Amino acid sequence: MYREYKNLSLPEIDKEILEFWQQNRIFERSVEERDPNNSYVFYEGPPSANGMPGIHHVMARAVKDIFCRFHTMQGQRVERKGGWDTHGLPIELSVEKELGITKEDIGKKISVDEYNRKCRETVMRYKDVWDDLTRKMGYWVDLDNPYITYENEYIESVWWLLKQLYDKGLLYKGYTIQPYSPAAGTGLSSHELNMPGTYKEVSDTTVVAMFKVSPSPKGSSLELVI
Repeated sequence: MYREYKNLSLPEIDKEILEFWQQNRIFERSVEERDPNNSYVFYEGPPSANGMPGIHHVMARAVKDIFCRFHTMQGQRVERKGGWDTHGLPIELSVEKELGITKEDIGKKISVDEYNRKCRETVMRYKDVWDDLTRKMGYWVDLDNPYITYENEYIESVWWLLKQLYDKGLLYKGYTIQPYSPAAGTGLSSHELNMPGTYKEVSDTTVVAMFKVSPSPKGSSLELVI
C-alpha cells in the first residue's frame, strides 16, 4: 500500500510531491472544492522582495502554513492571498545611491515619473527568487494575484479603513518621540533604525551647557546669568 524507500533521498521526494501538487492542482482544488460561505480569511504578512529571502522567512512561513492547512482540513475554504510590502524609505535611499542623486535632484536631474518607476523596479528585484523558494518549500499561497502595497487599490483601501476608524471615534491625537532623519527628510521606524549602517555611536567635541534666563532690568530683552 505504501512505497518502500531503500535509499532515502529527501530532495527527490520533495521534487515528486511538488510535481504531483502542481500537475493535479492540489492547492487550487483545496480552495475550489470548499464552500465559499465557510471561509477562513488569510492574507500573507507581506515580505519585501527588494532583498534575498533567508531561513527566518522559511520558519515564519512554515508556522503560517500550519494554521492554513489545519483550517483547510476542517473543511473551510482558505483563499491564501499573497502580498508584497513595498516599504518606501529603504527603497528610496537604495535608488538614490544607485543613481548618485539626492532628494533635491528629484524633478531636476530625474523626473518624478522616472524616479517612481526605478523605485518600483528595485522593490521587486528578487521577486522571482522569492516565488521559487515559496514553491520549493511547499508554502501554499496565491502568487498570481498578490496585493502590492504601492498599488492605488491597496492605498485607497487603507485610507478607506482609516476613514471608518475616524467615523467611529477610534482615532486620537497623541504625542511621542519620533526618530528623524535630516538627510531623508522624514521620520524613521524602529525597523529602519535597525537597518545595517543606519545607527552608530560617534565621539563628538560639542559641549552642551544650560543657563538660567532672567528678565533684563534695562528693557524687555533677556539676558543670561552665568
